[in-house]
Amino acid sequence: MGSDLMGNYILLAGLTAWVLAQLLKIPTHYLVNHEWNFGLIFTSGGMPSSHTALMTCITLSIGLYDGFGTPLFALAFAISMIVIYDAAGVRRQAGIHAQRINVLVRELLSGHPVSQDLLKEVIGHTPQQVIGGIILGTVVALIYWLLLS
Repeated sequence: MGSDLMGNYILLAGLTAWVLAQLLKIPTHYLVNHEWNFGLIFTSGGMPSSHTALMTCITLSIGLYDGFGTPLFALAFAISMIVIYDAAGVRRQAGIHAQRINVLVRELLSGHPVSQDLLKEVIGHTPQQVIGGIILGTVVALIYWLLLS
């Protein structure tokens, strides 16, 4: 079973894209905010979108290895569209709601005995972060395909 997983280049390419995306969040955050935050490796949100990089890489790899006319590619493409929509749409809106609720907590409940725990605000992605994930996933899939073809 372990050798089957290690020979699954589509899975390895996708995981590579995901890990690279998580690691790239640190220098990208530094360039924008001028502070190092190594905790970003373990969080969602940020640039580039690791969810998008993973799904783009796997979907493109399936197309390259198995063909773009296969039912498996169609399924991967459909799932990728859902993940990307969720990353840029639903999760982004949840993050915006968290920001606004946190403002209310800070302004209205300051000094009161009510819990002031703040919500996580960075759970979704901007369109630029999603595009960054698409580019990263595409590049990793093509590198794997070129190296292994």
